Amino acid sequence: MGKISASLEDYLEVIYQLCRERQVARVKEIAERLEVADASVVGALRVLRRKRLVRQERYGYIRLTAEGELLAREVFSRHESLALFFREVLGLTDKAAEAEACRAEHCLEDRTIARLALLQKFLGSRLKKRYRLAEVFSEYVRGKEMLNS
Repeated sequence: MGKISASLEDYLEVIYQLCRERQVARVKEIAERLEVADASVVGALRVLRRKRLVRQERYGYIRLTAEGELLAREVFSRHESLALFFREVLGLTDKAAEAEACRAEHCLEDRTIARLALLQKFLGSRLKKRYRLAEVFSEYVRGKEMLNS
């Protein structure tokens, strides 16, 4: 199976999350999560079915195929790793970290994401336990901003 678009990866990730929560996904739930029209979901599902990544009962429940689940789990894992890095290392808010992770998960190589996760662990292991990595970095950034103003 070849690479799929960032948009289709987003659909797979949402279907994966819904299936983890409720065992199945529905068009309306996918549309709400992605903030798109139901018709957009229907079109994306048509492509995902053709690629054998999802199964859909007629006008009903949507489930991932084994291949679809594997791909969705990879996308979800990349997203989670990046969001954690953005929160824990860079000190971004939860909302900002999620938004940045959603954009970055599609364009960064797996190796780069893995190295960011390793950097996070490395930095965390080097700081005293009483410090949160993001707090230490934020203090550093504030100091640099003061010097530049």
